[in-house]
Amino acid sequence: MPQTSYGDISQRTAAYAAVKMLEHAEPILVLSKFGQQKPLPKNKADTIAFRRPVPFGPALTPLVEGVTPTSQMMGYEDVSVKIEQYGALVQITDKIADLCEDPVINDAATLCGEQAGETLETITWGVLKGGTSVFYADGATGRDEVNAPISIKKLHAAVRYLMAQRTKRITQILSSSVNFDTHPVEAAYVAFGHTDMEHDIRALPGFLPVAAYGSRKPLCPEELGSVESIRFILSPLLSPWEGEGSDDFGDEGMKSIGGASADVYPLVIIGQNAFGLVPLKGQNAIEPSVIDPSTKTKDDPLGQRGYVSWKTYFAALRLSETCLARIECAVTAL
Repeated sequence: MPQTSYGDISQRTAAYAAVKMLEHAEPILVLSKFGQQKPLPKNKADTIAFRRPVPFGPALTPLVEGVTPTSQMMGYEDVSVKIEQYGALVQITDKIADLCEDPVINDAATLCGEQAGETLETITWGVLKGGTSVFYADGATGRDEVNAPISIKKLHAAVRYLMAQRTKRITQILSSSVNFDTHPVEAAYVAFGHTDMEHDIRALPGFLPVAAYGSRKPLCPEELGSVESIRFILSPLLSPWEGEGSDDFGDEGMKSIGGASADVYPLVIIGQNAFGLVPLKGQNAIEPSVIDPSTKTKDDPLGQRGYVSWKTYFAALRLSETCLARIECAVTAL
C-alpha cells in the first residue's frame, strides 16, 4: 500500500497536526517575533539572501544654477545564509497505543511542537549573542573579569552606541499567532536576556514594570518592563555562559553554577533589522508525520511500531553588527 509524505494520515489530519505543533511552539518563540522574516520559497536551493540598499551620504555640495548635478547610483548589499534542516521523531509501539490510557499520539504531537520551538529559539539565541558589539559589566574589560550585575551606566553606553550608528528602534513585530503577519508597536530598543536577570533589572533606576504601563501595550507576555527607551524580554531559553566570569566574586554575591567563577549573562539589545531568520510560520513551515503503530509494512510486518515526527528548514543570521549590542554581566545570587 503506497504511503504519502504525511505518513498514514489524511492531509486534513496532517494539517491539523501542523497547526497543533505550531500552537505549542509559539509561546516558546520570543526572539523570532523581532527579526526580519523571510520564508524559504520552495525549490529555490538551500541558500537565502537578505538584501538591503546602501544608504546615500549627505549631499553637501551646493547646486549650480542651470547645471544638472551628477546622478547617484543605487547600491545593494546581500547577506546570505544557508538553510539547514532540523527535526526529530518519537517511536510509539502498538502495545502503548492499545493499552495505555493516555492519548499518547496527541501528547507526542504537543511535545514535538514544543521541541521544535525550543530548537529554533536556541539556534537564534546562539546567533544573536555572538555579535561583535560588546560591553562588559562595570569594572570588567573581558568576559573572564565579569563579576557585577547590569547597571544603568552600561545600558546608557549601549543605547548611545546604537543611536550613534543610526540604529532605528523596533516599530513592528511578528504576530503571536500561527499566521505570518506583523503589527505595529511603540518605538523602542528591545533587550533580551535570561529570567535569572529579573531581580537586577527590577532594581535599575527608573524601571517601569508592565503592570504600570497604563495604555502602553506589552510587546509579548514575556516582557518584564522598561527602562527609558529599552524594553526587557526574558526567557529561560536565553542561556548564559556558565562559569566563564571572574573567580573574584566572593564578596559580590554573584550567581555561579559551579561555585568557582561567576556565570556570565548576555543581555542583547537590538534595533530594527538587527537579525533575520526563516520563521516557523505559515502553512508549510513545519511538516508533521504520524504513522500509526497498526500500519503494516515490509519492515514492520506485524505493525508493532509507529512514529510521530516533525521537520523544518531554518536559518538565523545577524544582518548588521551595528544594529545590536551585547552587555555581558553577572547576576546577584539570591
